[in-house]
Amino acid sequence: MPEGPSIVILREAAAKFAGRRVLSVSGNSTQDIQRMRNLTVVAVRSWGKHFLLQFPRFSVRIHMLLFGSYRIDEDKGTPPRLSLGFSKGEALNFYACSVRFLEGDLDDHYEWSGDVMSDDWDPAAARRKLRARPEALAADVLLDQNVFAGVGNIIKNEVLHRIRLHPESTVGALPARKLGQLVTQARDYSFDFYHWKKAFQLKKHYQVHTRTICPRDGTRLSYRKHLGAAQRRAFWCDTCQRFYG
Repeated sequence: MPEGPSIVILREAAAKFAGRRVLSVSGNSTQDIQRMRNLTVVAVRSWGKHFLLQFPRFSVRIHMLLFGSYRIDEDKGTPPRLSLGFSKGEALNFYACSVRFLEGDLDDHYEWSGDVMSDDWDPAAARRKLRARPEALAADVLLDQNVFAGVGNIIKNEVLHRIRLHPESTVGALPARKLGQLVTQARDYSFDFYHWKKAFQLKKHYQVHTRTICPRDGTRLSYRKHLGAAQRRAFWCDTCQRFYG
C-alpha cells in the first residue's frame, strides 16, 4: 500500500493536469466515471494516502489499497480502473485501486491539519488526539489516519526504531518527551521517505523494516506478522527500543 510520501510524489507528477479538460474517460470502475468527461480539473491534491482530483462541484478520491498503481502518459497493458484522457495524447491511468466521488467542497471532507506532509500539519492537535487514547499501542496510533494521515507500516516501524520506542508501548505510559518525539518524527521521517523515494534509494535506508539485525547495536531484530489492533507486520529491537506500559 503506497504511503503518504508516495502519494505526494504522484500529486506532483500529475500537477500538470490541473486546469486541463478531460476529453475521454474509461475504466472498469463501477462508479459513474463518465460524469468527469468534458469537465476541467480544478486542482490536483492529496491527503494522507488519498489522491484527489478536484472538479467544480465534486472531487474524485483515489485510494491505492494494497496493490494499486498508476501510469502517466502510458498504460500498463492491463485494464485500468480509471483512465482519463487529455489533449496531446496525455493520460492519467489508475489500476487496482478504489475510486470514489466526494460531493461538494473538499474542505468539508478533510481535516488538512492531520496530514503529516501538509503545510497545515498541526502537531499540537496530534498530541491532543494521542492523549485521548492512553491505552492504545504506539504501533497502532501511528497507523491511525485520523491522527497521522499518510503514515503507513514502513514509516511506523522506522519511526519507532528511530526514537527507540517499543511498538507495544502504550501511549498513556509515554513520558512527554517521548510523546513529542513520536509526533515530530512521524512527520520528519515521512519527508525523509519522500526524498529517498524520489532518489530511488528508499530501501537502502531501511533500518529495521524487513531487516534481521539492528544496525545500532547488532542485536537480532524481533518480528511479528500481526501486531496490535491493526494486525500489521512489525520489526523492532528489544535491546534499544524501550517498552513503556
